[in-house]
Amino acid sequence: MDPDMGPLTTHSADHPSTSDQTTGRRSDLEIRPPALEDGAAMWRIARDTGTLDLNTSYAYLLMAHDFGATSRLALSDGAPVGFVLGYRRPSAPETLFVWQIGVDSSQRGKGVAGQLLDDLLAGLPEVTALETTITEDNTASQRLFASFAQRHGAREDVRELITEGHFPDPGHGAELLHVIGPLRRET
Repeated sequence: MDPDMGPLTTHSADHPSTSDQTTGRRSDLEIRPPALEDGAAMWRIARDTGTLDLNTSYAYLLMAHDFGATSRLALSDGAPVGFVLGYRRPSAPETLFVWQIGVDSSQRGKGVAGQLLDDLLAGLPEVTALETTITEDNTASQRLFASFAQRHGAREDVRELITEGHFPDPGHGAELLHVIGPLRRET
């Protein structure tokens, strides 16, 4: 691991507003898999939220390059305005782990985070479960993923995964694992 990269953090969302969980699709958004060239924009969005655990730009470049198929980028008028980064768990390839979601402040409250998650799931028909971690105080992310579970007819189970004691740096809250599944597919 690159020592400048630091640990990959597991915050799953950037505290989207409650209304950011609407199910209506916005026709003015383009959502697509990110490419290496999009990594810098995703890093800037994460940085500018002021709430996400910010990783080095190197991490976002690698995620876009290596995990573009399991991630999504939202664009409005050609400009990046949101992203979701995920990967299929090597030990359970039918499970998508959502690592981080970031939405530009100009787009919060417009359903971007929910639309990113729905688009990502639609592009991965082999995925039957979604996992993410959320700190106990991040109620906006809890609502986002609870809404996602409801839209997809899935149960959501929450359990301990990463305790405060696991983190080498002080002040990071425990990350609770949210397991959502089985996911209902539209027929």
